[in-house]
Amino acid sequence: MKSFIHGFLNNDELSRISLAIENAEKKTSGEIVVSIKGKRGLFQTGKTIRQLAEAEFKRLRMGNTRDKTGILLYIVYKSREFIVLADIGIHSITGESAWENLRDLIKDHFKKGEFSGGIISAVNQMGEILTLHFPILPGDTNELSNKVIIRL
Repeated sequence: MKSFIHGFLNNDELSRISLAIENAEKKTSGEIVVSIKGKRGLFQTGKTIRQLAEAEFKRLRMGNTRDKTGILLYIVYKSREFIVLADIGIHSITGESAWENLRDLIKDHFKKGEFSGGIISAVNQMGEILTLHFPILPGDTNELSNKVIIRL
C-alpha cells in the first residue's frame, strides 16, 4: 500500500471496507466505489472537492454503468475532505438530501478518529439507499471493482 494510507487505514480495515462494498452490492444493481487520494496535486489546489470527485468519477469510468447507478465516496486524506457523488440515475431519484445525511454520518465518525467505521457505515447506508431504489436485477454483474482505490 502507499505510505500515507497506513496512517489512515490498515490492510485489515481496507479488506473490511471492500467486503462491505461486496455485501452491499449483493442486494442492488448499483455500484459503490471508495477512492482515497493522499493529497491534492499541484494543479488541484484551487479546485473544489466536488470538482476533484467528478474528475475521479470520470477517470474510473463510473458513468459507464448500465443503469447510471454508480456512487463514489471520494476522500482526500491529508486535507480530510470527502464527498459522496452519485451518478445521474441515482441522483435523479434520491436528490441531494440523502447524501447530506450520509456526509454528516461520515463526519461524525471521522471526528472521533473512526475512519474505517465511518467508511463502512457510509457504504452500508449507500447500499440501503441503492437497494431501496435499485434492487438487484436478474443477470446483474459487478461492473466496478469492490477494492478500495488508493492514489497518491
